Amino acid sequence: MTEQRVDAVVIGAGAGGLCAAARLAHAGLHTLVVDDKRRIGGRASTEEIDGFKVNIGAIAIEFGGVFEETFHTVGAPLNIRAPEPASSFFIDGKLVDVGRGGWSLLLGQLTKQAARILEKFADARSGNLPDGRQSTEDWLKAYTSNATVHALFRNLCAAIFACNANELPARAFLTYFTGKGAFKRFGFCPEGTIGVWNSLASVIRRNGDIWLETPAVKIHSADGRVEGVTVHRDGNEIRIDTDLVISNAGPKATVALGGEAAFPPAYVKQVRRDLRPAANIVINIASREPLIAHPGIVTFGKTRRLCNMANLSATCPELAPPGWNLYVAYAVPVPALGDFDSDAEVALALEDLREQFPNFGQAKILSTRVMRDDWPAQRSCAGYDLPRETGIEGLWCVGDAVKQYGNGGTQACAETAKLVTDAILASRPRLPQPNRA
Repeated sequence: MTEQRVDAVVIGAGAGGLCAAARLAHAGLHTLVVDDKRRIGGRASTEEIDGFKVNIGAIAIEFGGVFEETFHTVGAPLNIRAPEPASSFFIDGKLVDVGRGGWSLLLGQLTKQAARILEKFADARSGNLPDGRQSTEDWLKAYTSNATVHALFRNLCAAIFACNANELPARAFLTYFTGKGAFKRFGFCPEGTIGVWNSLASVIRRNGDIWLETPAVKIHSADGRVEGVTVHRDGNEIRIDTDLVISNAGPKATVALGGEAAFPPAYVKQVRRDLRPAANIVINIASREPLIAHPGIVTFGKTRRLCNMANLSATCPELAPPGWNLYVAYAVPVPALGDFDSDAEVALALEDLREQFPNFGQAKILSTRVMRDDWPAQRSCAGYDLPRETGIEGLWCVGDAVKQYGNGGTQACAETAKLVTDAILASRPRLPQPNRA
């Protein structure tokens, strides 16, 4: 076995891992990122299918907040185009663009109980939130029985958190929509989502490296402190010595790599008991005829499983060959936090698409991906997040299993990276930044 030494190892080249690695490299730490896949981006990467740039998971990047701030901080360009309008609802075959009217306009068109619901949103903004035990569905039932409103809330939970309204704590739902970004401003990358990760990768490589198709096989620690990582690369095992390891592989995989005996028993118990992986179904669709005119993301009303769909080529025509439209539809199974029949759930999602779009029969499906189990939509549903500290000094977790309460998406992953790297850098002497020449 050969040995090397670096300042930091980041396991996993997904959103949280790349944001963390870019921050560390920019701050002067020689940083090595390792990932077992052949491309960066993890569950938010891009592949090419029949000339289309098809996103594996996440497609929309929020403006503002920690994600955009990360790129500004490390000096990486962020190439994002905003659709206009960005978001609409598709209810009973009609587009409803709420524009600046927001929740008030939308709910006012659907239910006489809109004022009561909006009052509870106002209470949430002032800090009056339900406890974490009541589901979003049960919370909403107290104020309206309108089936369309319940369907919309279910599909919002599904689109943002990859779960159903009866699975998501109302506290997490309200925290997101009243205290977080709530996905008001977002855009698509014309290179596919992998384009934003390539931008961060260029920063990392100024003061480190990224090794793809290089799985981590062991996290080493002694006396409660991390000592390094062994990886498998080009048929060889390489021991990387370091006193700083950031895992973007999720707490479950992190414990497996380090061995349960190395962690405090209370942390191992948390990992076993509290993680709630959330699932979704991603369907990439190519169509000669437009399926929908809206250029951004539409959220559906009453559906079986379909929650939203993005019209990618309307804003970024480079993603599709000339003369083609590219869409991505998202569906969430029932249950999303438990076991389900993948084939049956995909069939229900396709039935929704055929019902929502009369000309769906002329479209072709480029890929259908069920994100579940060890490759889920979210490693833990909002409201069920673990701490970023692991109980081993120098070993941290980032990503969507250790989010701030009520957050979601790539924004949440970037926030975990900032929180962890801020804590790391605050405890270390200031290092000179790498030469960018």
